[in-house]
Amino acid sequence: MEELRHRLAVARGDEPADLVVRGGRVLSVFTKEWLETDVAIAAGVVAGLGEYEGRETLDASGAWVVPGFIDAHMHLESTKLLPDEFARLVLPLGTTAVVADPHELANVLGTDGVHWLLDACENLPLDFYFMASSCVPASPFESPRRPLSTGDLESLLRRRRVLGVAEMMNFPGVIAGDEAELAKLFLEAREHVDGHAPGVVGKHLNAYVAAGIRSDHEALTVEEGRERLRAGMWLLVREASMARNLRALLPLVQEFGTNGIAFCTDDRDPEDIAENGHINGMVREAVAFGISPEDALVLASYNAALWHGLDRLGAVAPGYQADLLVLPDLERFEPSVVLKRGRAVGEVAHPDVPEWVKHSVRIQPVSAGDFRIPWKRGDARVIGLVPDQVVTESLVQSPTVADGAAVADPTRDLVKIAVVERHLGTGRRGLGFVRGSGLAHGALASSVAHDAHNIVVVGVDDADMAFAVTRLAEIGGGIVAVEGGQVRAELALVVAGLLADAPLAEVIERSLACNDAARALGWSGATPFLTLSFLALSVIPSLKITDRGLVDVDRFELVALEAEPALTGTPAR
Repeated sequence: MEELRHRLAVARGDEPADLVVRGGRVLSVFTKEWLETDVAIAAGVVAGLGEYEGRETLDASGAWVVPGFIDAHMHLESTKLLPDEFARLVLPLGTTAVVADPHELANVLGTDGVHWLLDACENLPLDFYFMASSCVPASPFESPRRPLSTGDLESLLRRRRVLGVAEMMNFPGVIAGDEAELAKLFLEAREHVDGHAPGVVGKHLNAYVAAGIRSDHEALTVEEGRERLRAGMWLLVREASMARNLRALLPLVQEFGTNGIAFCTDDRDPEDIAENGHINGMVREAVAFGISPEDALVLASYNAALWHGLDRLGAVAPGYQADLLVLPDLERFEPSVVLKRGRAVGEVAHPDVPEWVKHSVRIQPVSAGDFRIPWKRGDARVIGLVPDQVVTESLVQSPTVADGAAVADPTRDLVKIAVVERHLGTGRRGLGFVRGSGLAHGALASSVAHDAHNIVVVGVDDADMAFAVTRLAEIGGGIVAVEGGQVRAELALVVAGLLADAPLAEVIERSLACNDAARALGWSGATPFLTLSFLALSVIPSLKITDRGLVDVDRFELVALEAEPALTGTPAR
């Protein structure tokens, strides 16, 4: 109450502000005007715009003052960073709040892990908001540590910074009216549900939206985005390290304006953020594309707050939290000053990391023989990589056979892939083939494998595949590149096999070294380990693999590695 009295007194001009930002051009996200005015801040909140006196003054002459950027949908785990290190990375880039879906951690550590993460983020200068992970597992074809029940979700929804139900990834289940999926839509926060609807159009999209789901970040084309906007969905435009959809969808801003559209990063590698920026990089690219700076900044701030009901964020206006950026120009969008609740960002505390979150890789011993694929004759289903996208093709090819087994053949750009269950030590594994990686030697493995996060490994040599999986178990999870029974590069991700308990600079250095090692082994596609992690996600078309085998996502069923006779007429591609 005392802070409110102070704020009102400052707004009236009866008391000096704690801080006045003076001399800048201030963006009104409501009218998309630049206002030549002061910004008065009291107790971390904007008290007023106009002529004010303050105990402290920040000179913003010649600069632009805008609200802090907000990531409308992201997964912290994809950055490989603990929340404090992530904050150190993105706060200087102007991101002052994120809305995270922690379903990666939930798949590995259950709700206990999510509650730990929420606690670890509580006192950080970067505002973390969360959505309660709706699909653990993402589909019946994945094997997490244990499924999350509606009771688990209700416990998460009671937490203060949990805003609603996270992306409903089992879109076939929702569309078909599956009872278990619909039950999640009748939880307390059913009014705020994020979506995940790759390739869903027409009447299937109608059914998905009719279930009460009001956003989607999976649109790849203008046509898909337009259909979502017309259906009343929020279009969360994604620019991830792998799924880069920004430029494809920006024409919709030119066509319809900014209403119902916001920016998100979904899954970003830390080295990508360090090199290319975070939300500020999306703003920069949007303006270079031809979007006005005012529109791009609204998409990066106010609209994300509007969708998620964060009514004190996203604007420089009375009553809004004083998360402000001072931009020297409207081309690079690299802030010279970042204010969080009206203050410069100081030291970021490192959260406690208990031992129980560090022991999550439990596998039975593996050998080269575990990756042998006996083969007589016929064609095989093959996962076809699509450049810069998380979707894949479902191909049919005749494998190379040696000594009665189907083998990797890098001369045909055909390598093996396997997913090994790593939560309960069942020994279960799925085997298959991938085309389009360019891998010519060795093996790559990762304990980051969306969404159940079992171990995924690709390789040319069965012995190297076994060695890579074994090595991940030894270091507690992470990513590794091996050749000839030797580690070429590795990054330990000891927290749930997903996050590194290490400084930002070390994580980036080791992550880059792993990418370099992968390319030295021949990898020629998009970011290697992020690509690898999505090959196990059974709710992204068209062909994926889990520890239970190959998943035809279009048909939403497990399928054999051997192609059906009806498919053998399909030309090999």
